[in-house]
Amino acid sequence: MNVVARHLVLLVGLLASFALLFVGAGQAIPFAEWDLVDIASEGGTALLAALWCLIVLCSRPDGRVTRLLAGGLACIMLGSWADCLDEAFDIDKSALWDNALEALLPLGMLVLTAGMYYWRHEQANLSEHMRKRERLFRSHRPFDRITQLADAAYLREQLRRESGNDGPCALVLFDIDDFHRINREHGQGEGDRALQAVAHMLLLNLRNDDLLCRYAGDRFAVLMPGLDQYQGEAAAQHLCRMVGAMHHHAGSRRMPLTLRHGCADAQGAPDALLAALCRRMDAV
Repeated sequence: MNVVARHLVLLVGLLASFALLFVGAGQAIPFAEWDLVDIASEGGTALLAALWCLIVLCSRPDGRVTRLLAGGLACIMLGSWADCLDEAFDIDKSALWDNALEALLPLGMLVLTAGMYYWRHEQANLSEHMRKRERLFRSHRPFDRITQLADAAYLREQLRRESGNDGPCALVLFDIDDFHRINREHGQGEGDRALQAVAHMLLLNLRNDDLLCRYAGDRFAVLMPGLDQYQGEAAAQHLCRMVGAMHHHAGSRRMPLTLRHGCADAQGAPDALLAALCRRMDAV
């Protein structure tokens, strides 16, 4: 059963369960006494909320935002459906469960509001993530196939441009520790996923003006305009901590990812600068 069918069965099952509850606990109201306008509006609200819930569940990855949005819509669906069923079945006013069901509608609105609040923060983070790639997008350079970052040639071009500026600029290289072991033990596919995870974490923790490139293999380069070597070193240590705190998994097994780094002032010929920094890292 695919994802859409599974979620559809769940929602239909909830609606059917509520209907059976009212059938078993209530007294049917004659059709002539039904308020068709209320039934249409409350039943329509329930069906639309079910549709929106299904769309959210099938179009978003699982997570806090998805669960809040879907949970809020599900409560609105069930609360509206209960109100609709109240028009067709007479329930004892002292029944606590019927009174509790009436609270599902405002509860759903509250949960949905919380989901939209966190969704706004999620969108802000995604926009920030895209802005950090903007410097690369504007150049129309080819992307690295795996990480969608610029390559070493673009890095050298930017180093040449920065060398003509008067302000400081730090260059940091990062290596993933024991990357060959990841490829050997888990396969190249998991190695590619590890590269993507590290690239995303670095991007999320960089400034808007910083430039992240995939230099070679498991080696990344970050150009940090406005920072000297000591400030770049502090920023590099923070980035290493952020990557080390990730919970990256290969299947069900957690795969620790750590980085080592080297930092230098981005001054001088790009090839000589990069070669010297690479030698320094390889000697560690």
